[in-house]
Amino acid sequence: MTVAKSSEKKDTTLKVQNIVATTSLEKDVSLTKLARMQPNTEYNPDTFPGLVLRVAKPKSAVLVFSSGNLVCTGTKSVAQVKDVVQQVIQKLKKIGVNVTIKPKITVQNIVASGAVNLDLNLNTLALELENTEYEPEQFPGLVYKLDDPTATFLLFSNGKLVCTGTKNKAQLDDSIVQLNKNVRAALKRIKDLAKKKAADEDEF
Repeated sequence: MTVAKSSEKKDTTLKVQNIVATTSLEKDVSLTKLARMQPNTEYNPDTFPGLVLRVAKPKSAVLVFSSGNLVCTGTKSVAQVKDVVQQVIQKLKKIGVNVTIKPKITVQNIVASGAVNLDLNLNTLALELENTEYEPEQFPGLVYKLDDPTATFLLFSNGKLVCTGTKNKAQLDDSIVQLNKNVRAALKRIKDLAKKKAADEDEF
């Protein structure tokens, strides 16, 4: 999934890197039996109640719980999530678990990466934008949080970014539009302040 938005003649392209999705198969699953029958699993009930089932294509990992709840990570589209869930259902059939429902998939988080095609002064942006965290001694990126839609951006000085927290394409589209709008407005304020300062200095 690739999302492209145009803003002030600059293209911002986001590429989905990971989708976290959940579903329920509404069937109890014997994790011990599944671990015994499937070689591509990890199951350590003493440390974690779920079983990790790795799927080769599309490359992903599924947390399987004894209640039949699944958490799927590593996919890059909802279509891939559906494919992975169907593969899990087929594997469960081999241990006698017959899923009779069509599982409802809920996207919990989308992680996307891209760039705003701007050089960013993170020190000044941290002052001009609300809801930011910037501690360059600990991490080179600026954390910027949007309230509507709910999204968190990691912004880097070269314009590259990572977006997390959205749950569908519409929210992802909207978040990058809001980011562009807010960053460009902040950059304009910074530029205007610099001009005003220069003008004030020229008067003396």
